[in-house]
Amino acid sequence: MKKQVLYVMIGLVLLGLAVPAIAADETGAGGPVMRDVWKFIAAAFVLGIAAFAGAFGQARAVASACTSMGRNPGAAGPVRITMLLGVAFIESLVIYALVIAFMILGK
Repeated sequence: MKKQVLYVMIGLVLLGLAVPAIAADETGAGGPVMRDVWKFIAAAFVLGIAAFAGAFGQARAVASACTSMGRNPGAAGPVRITMLLGVAFIESLVIYALVIAFMILGK
């Protein structure tokens, strides 16, 4: 039952995203404006996915490091350094997504 509700929700979201394309007039009056709207939607989508994935990755890394340090307190130093390095790499990927969003917007 939950899968069916999920499929219906995804279908409604996709139909909602198609409304501007269906409502557009065929003369092309409003083409550049519509293109700008899709740029903003694409940039927001890129940043949203990157922020979610980055936060999820950082949470998993910190949780695993805390578990590791709790089980073996003697290895806390190297585990902490490795965790901080990994979190910095994850954050750099989110910053790359921000750069890509700026490139999409053309700024």
